[in-house]
Amino acid sequence: MFRRSNHSILNRRSLLASSCYGLGAMALGSLSAAENIRDTAAISGAHFPPRVRNIIFLFMSGGPSHLDLFDPKPQLTRQHGEPVSASLTKTLADPVIRGSAKYMASPRTFKRCGQSGIEFSDYLPYTSQLADEICLIRSAYSDQSNHDPAQLLLNCGTPLFGNPSFGSWVVYGLGSESRDLPGYVVLLSNSGKGVDAGSSLWSSGFMPSNYRGVTFRSSGDPILYLSNPPGVTDRIQKSRLDLIKSLDQLHHQQVADPEIESRISAYELAFRMQHSAPELLDFRDESESTQRMYGLDQEITRSFGTNCLLARRMVERGVRFIQLFHSTWDDHNYLNKNLKTNCDMTDLPTVGLIRDLKQRGLLDDTLVIWAGEF
Repeated sequence: MFRRSNHSILNRRSLLASSCYGLGAMALGSLSAAENIRDTAAISGAHFPPRVRNIIFLFMSGGPSHLDLFDPKPQLTRQHGEPVSASLTKTLADPVIRGSAKYMASPRTFKRCGQSGIEFSDYLPYTSQLADEICLIRSAYSDQSNHDPAQLLLNCGTPLFGNPSFGSWVVYGLGSESRDLPGYVVLLSNSGKGVDAGSSLWSSGFMPSNYRGVTFRSSGDPILYLSNPPGVTDRIQKSRLDLIKSLDQLHHQQVADPEIESRISAYELAFRMQHSAPELLDFRDESESTQRMYGLDQEITRSFGTNCLLARRMVERGVRFIQLFHSTWDDHNYLNKNLKTNCDMTDLPTVGLIRDLKQRGLLDDTLVIWAGEF
């Protein structure tokens, strides 16, 4: 029991009755916590109040050739086929190369597009249509010359393995608005050899594992083994998870390992995803025109286009950070052929994603990034 300032006795029933408004306010605050994340106030000293609430990062693994796509070199074109000046070759150890090196310009043709006059290659006929709606940064560079460390540098801020990724930090700082899907989702597409640095690019590093990127598949079960095996109902599955949760909580009381809490959270999220994830992949509510916008009607664009459409649907469902890895652009030979294949796979769906986000009002608070490691 408690004693009031006027010395009268306050029992538990009286305490709860007199503090109900305070308890109700705390409950309301908890229920609206996710919504409060969206009500971002202006940061002191910022030029503009922040608007971005979601990020879609289209990562082109392998280093797309900027010289053939975004960065024309007119002087190099004028000197194509001429011997390289001695001042540039004097430090080369190979005398054969030093004596025979010639300038080689890109065979691509460039044209200025939109009112901004940004120059685009003929390999990007769709992206060039958005010249006035994108910000093209040509001043970025990497101090890493190999793919794995360069990809780690861009995605994790350091060329070393074992550090949290971009998406992990974003979800750690802002949380997720989706209760039934992960806050950080990774979607993969491939034109050849796979992602160079692999799953380290979406790792949570030294942070709890629930901040790690969760890889989805674009067909079938979004995540392997997400569906219940034959004979296991939702009720049976829920009973099993409740028992596992009780055992994990008991274990956590004994050892206080934060990863146990992450495991409990992962089990609970996986159970909710058994219902939300299949619906995410069901495109029957998408019009034919929308599916054509993403290139789902063409074989070459279907894989990346499906992932782009999934990214838009995830933004609508509150997923904070969606990262699409398309690999690989690491072309050391047959550059014209291989580069065109990758452009043909990604150019149309990328523009379809941006236009679809814009027409739905989602581009106002969604940042779309397109980048490679070099």
